[in-house]
Amino acid sequence: MKFIDSKLKDREKQFCACYAETGDVRLSARLAGYRLNSRARGIRLLSRDDIRDEIERHLISKEKLARHLAVLGYRRLAFGDTGDAVSLVCSENTGEQDLSGMDLFMISEVKKPKDGALEVKFFDRLKALEKLENACADEGAKSLFDAIGGQGGEEID
Repeated sequence: MKFIDSKLKDREKQFCACYAETGDVRLSARLAGYRLNSRARGIRLLSRDDIRDEIERHLISKEKLARHLAVLGYRRLAFGDTGDAVSLVCSENTGEQDLSGMDLFMISEVKKPKDGALEVKFFDRLKALEKLENACADEGAKSLFDAIGGQGGEEID
């Protein structure tokens, strides 16, 4: 991707951001303020190198953000606190207000069978660790498990 030192107009920047989000030429042009012949105007914009470069920049930024959010989620699953989930299971009467203050991110499923007991399933921490290890390997970092051990790959007793 080459970066052209051009000054895009605000509407052109808006078109690029909308197109990176929607992939719809007509809608992106309309949202950017091109009301008349929005589809044709969007197609003309897409024919320009500087517009395509700006769209690519948006897409790369979105991809990096998505990867970052996924890693943060896996970290929460792998290392997060289960205290609120255990409190939920042990509590006799948990109201909506109580639930809104609880961190239940670690829970994958909740069931309430006919006997009235509450069944809670958690996400698999080991799988989350494996995903984190893969994310680290993709970035060229040493193995997450090696890093946790701090021993450069030696076993921890």
